[in-house]
Amino acid sequence: MADQAAAAEANQTTNTIVCYAPTMITTNGIWQGDNPLNYSLPLFILQLTMVVITTRVLGVILKPLRQPRVISEILGGVILGPSILGQSQKFANTLFPLRSVMVLETMANVGLLYFLFLVGVEMDLAVIRRAGKKALSIAIAGMILPFIVGVSFSFLLHHKNHNVKQGTFILFLGVALSVTAFPVLARILAELKLLNSEIGRLAMSSALVNDVCAWILLALAIALAENESTTLASLWVILSSFAFVAFCIFVVRPLVGWMIRRTPEGEAISEFYICLILTGVMISGFVTDAIGTHSVFGAFVFGLIIPNGPLGVTLIEKLEDFVSGLLLPLFFAMSGLKTNILAISGAMTWGYLFLLVILACVGKIAGTLMVALYYQMPFYEGVTLGLLMNTKGLVEMIVLNVGKEQKVLDDTSFAIMVVVAVVMTGIITPIVTMIYKPARRFAPYKRRSVQLSKPDAELQVLVCIHTPRNVPTTINLLEATYPTKKSPIAIYVLHLVELTGRASAMLIVHNTRKSGRPALNRTQAQSDHIINAFENFEQHVDCISVQPLTAISPYSSMHEDICSVAEDKQVAIIIIPFHKQQTVDGGMEATNPAFRHINQNVLANAPCSVGILVDRGLSGSTRLAANQVSHHVAVLFFGGPDDREALSYAWRMSEHPGINLNVLRFLPGDEVVESAMEQRDHEHGDPRILTVVTDDGREKQLDEDYINEFRAKTSNDESVTYTETIVNNGEETVSAIRHIDTMHDLFIVGRGQGMISPLTAGLTDWSECPELGAIGDLLASSDFASTVSVLVVQQYAGMGLQGEGVSPLDSGGNHNGQVTSHWRTQQQQQILNP
Repeated sequence: MADQAAAAEANQTTNTIVCYAPTMITTNGIWQGDNPLNYSLPLFILQLTMVVITTRVLGVILKPLRQPRVISEILGGVILGPSILGQSQKFANTLFPLRSVMVLETMANVGLLYFLFLVGVEMDLAVIRRAGKKALSIAIAGMILPFIVGVSFSFLLHHKNHNVKQGTFILFLGVALSVTAFPVLARILAELKLLNSEIGRLAMSSALVNDVCAWILLALAIALAENESTTLASLWVILSSFAFVAFCIFVVRPLVGWMIRRTPEGEAISEFYICLILTGVMISGFVTDAIGTHSVFGAFVFGLIIPNGPLGVTLIEKLEDFVSGLLLPLFFAMSGLKTNILAISGAMTWGYLFLLVILACVGKIAGTLMVALYYQMPFYEGVTLGLLMNTKGLVEMIVLNVGKEQKVLDDTSFAIMVVVAVVMTGIITPIVTMIYKPARRFAPYKRRSVQLSKPDAELQVLVCIHTPRNVPTTINLLEATYPTKKSPIAIYVLHLVELTGRASAMLIVHNTRKSGRPALNRTQAQSDHIINAFENFEQHVDCISVQPLTAISPYSSMHEDICSVAEDKQVAIIIIPFHKQQTVDGGMEATNPAFRHINQNVLANAPCSVGILVDRGLSGSTRLAANQVSHHVAVLFFGGPDDREALSYAWRMSEHPGINLNVLRFLPGDEVVESAMEQRDHEHGDPRILTVVTDDGREKQLDEDYINEFRAKTSNDESVTYTETIVNNGEETVSAIRHIDTMHDLFIVGRGQGMISPLTAGLTDWSECPELGAIGDLLASSDFASTVSVLVVQQYAGMGLQGEGVSPLDSGGNHNGQVTSHWRTQQQQQILNP
């Protein structure tokens, strides 16, 4: 009996590893003699702070190399882990003792749970349905070859790990090598400004397909990872997972839909419903963990069944920053902390590592390239696409962590795979930047401005719309532009929608939607409203054709979509709304600061003329007959290409029977002329000044010729009046503008970029919006007495020194006034991007 008791006591001692005292969570303070690092909460706070600071500092250091954030987060963990700082036992035992690992792991997995939920919310499965054969083929081909590489290497790496089934090890290694990280790829494409390009859209669609396949394989790998379980148990895990997915689709999704329908349109989602959904994430995680798959699988599926719309946007707004900025780095850092690079010892192991990186990369590129060449894509585009598909990140880290937990991967295999992930993702951006330099392909069309467009040919116009509020004034402006059988107007309506999170950027070409089908979300409802308004316009006005499109992309690169559509459709002018809107009391308030950056980028990069429309209402209706439309339009002409373009647009409008046009030309007084002559005499020896004077003289001659032609052709038109005002400085100019008759509905002015005029001297000193130019800014400002809509026009400035030469006279007989002056383009870039 005594021997049995002693044996039992010995056995008990062996099984007791760590005893946690409930009072060891928060400290009484250093003044009571406590060491805060002996308590779990202060230790966790310090660890989290160190992880965030380390990863952020690394992010700043790696930013010039254009590395995605995931690289700095993994490297941060590697630095803090046993590979570098953890080499010091004192550092490891003080800041990352074994007893703290459970708390860190738990919080990292909670962060991961909610992050995967957000990825599911933001992932649009409709993209997979629309992906087409090309994206599907690229995704599959890009998975098969790396999977084969993984299978081959599993035999080399597996021999040390006899406890693990070969099949399970193959599955884990194959998935880890063949997966493409969809969220990380989105960030890389945005950084490279390829998100809206054809190759970017193809990469995103392929990565999305790849991601979904990876999740299915991951669920399968986890189900088979329990090495001691029977095949029947693995089968139950897989069947239970299918049952969970079916429950989410057929029970949970209708319930979430019911919650959304209970919320009145335009009102915020109830806090109670938000709380229910966030609890549902935890429950889903618990259920999938209980049935044998990983908890993140449940959170991801739960996110997928949340419908697109206000609910998804609300959830993203509430969770994104906290989860992505604070908790997710903890997961990547934990992966780094588990990585001991010193475990990769011996020339043979490093050789395996090097070979694995090369073969995995080549496998992905070769698979993608074969499909790309089959679809007749250029060779270098196929290689670029293959490189982009090598992006690693979240899913691979989850696979590796689960593999390590299940003891499928030993320390050496885990370290090798983490290094492979970092290297493969890290080399993508620099290599793609070097090999893929798409020259901006300008379509071979020359009618890049209204002035250059033939008077007897179709005028192509691209209209950008942010919200339905922009529609009425835009439609009335287009109607006043006078479409005729001789010169019809083709209107491309581009609805600009912000891309949130890691969903896929796309350009949607709308066909007429079946009537009666409800909108899926608020964005689609807005698109439908805009499309219906323009279709109604098309039906009621002759000689108009409308093509609606929607661009879904980040605000930072939305101008690329706009310029791309303008290039493809060969438009003469882009009309885009001003970033401020009129308030009830007549003032102007900013709607979204991002809209202003879009406008500035469009002005700097547009392949044609641009008009910014300051919307203060424009009377008229599409339901009126054409001869009932009545507008009083004023053009303020100071000179230069932009003013000639403004006059050209107004000239077209003046042919409309209901339009009265008043052209006010501002001429310099005697004081200005004398001052200019004195300055020229003073600086006679400077060749730069002579060049500017020569350019100035050419511009003045073009202005004179164009004005004389305009006056000659409109001399018998009673609806057109022309007046000249002599002013000597900016103050007199402002005074003259303030005294203009208040009966006008619309001012059309040139932006005046690149023109240095003494008539507007000093006006730019207090400009709120330099992108409108001195006069446009004055007319759009809140303190300007008149509340009239303004169209600020910038003429296409040519391709600088790259040279698309156009003769001074186009075939329509109009002076083009296009000076391809390189200094103007440079100055424009400096002002827009100071």
